[in-house]
Amino acid sequence: MSIGEVLGQLRVDFPDTTISKLRFLEAEGLVEPQRTAAGYRKYSWDDVARLRFVLTAQRDKYLPLRVIREQLAQWDSSGDEQPGRSRPALVAVGPDGAVPGRELAEPAESSQVRLGRVDLVARSGIDESTLVELERLGVLVSDPPGWYDADALIIASAVAGLASYGLEPRHLRGYRTAADREVGLFAQLVAPLARQSDPAARARAAETARELVALSEQLHAALVRVGLRSTLGR
Repeated sequence: MSIGEVLGQLRVDFPDTTISKLRFLEAEGLVEPQRTAAGYRKYSWDDVARLRFVLTAQRDKYLPLRVIREQLAQWDSSGDEQPGRSRPALVAVGPDGAVPGRELAEPAESSQVRLGRVDLVARSGIDESTLVELERLGVLVSDPPGWYDADALIIASAVAGLASYGLEPRHLRGYRTAADREVGLFAQLVAPLARQSDPAARARAAETARELVALSEQLHAALVRVGLRSTLGR
């Protein structure tokens, strides 16, 4: 198949996929289509299955490319059936390199989800007064005119879980402050790519942001675990 035919296959399940995205995944070594004598890409069904695996891992489990690449390398070395064909369960392993903590919600893309205020409260488990307080503290922000995306649902669900242990919204102000510091730091790394007119550069900026977020989550979780060891007597 040509790259255009592959795009048509994938867009049924991954509507945001672009030719630039496919070229980026090739540049990252996640798929290696054959080339004709004229230099045109030719994809096999195994290539398409491999791309489906990569896109599913990113969309449903938020796995960074590093982890996906490692999984693909394991399948390549073992000689097992292509990952996209065998449909394995995508499970993020623990502190040794994957991305935990995504069980609260599994949106395809944050921008694709639009929830009203009532739906957000119902699906996350928080109450209206908590939502008001989260917005006052800047922990949760709606998109005008009052819609909430998938990340807002993740935040609200996490707050509901923490509330069950007695933590209140006022205790979470530090999370917002820390997140803002990281945004400022990561933006310096991503902005030069995002400002370029080349679609491939913008795709790389999005992937870089995804990787940085995943690594930040791992670092934060590990630091909290280390900090709690003395309390747990370990």
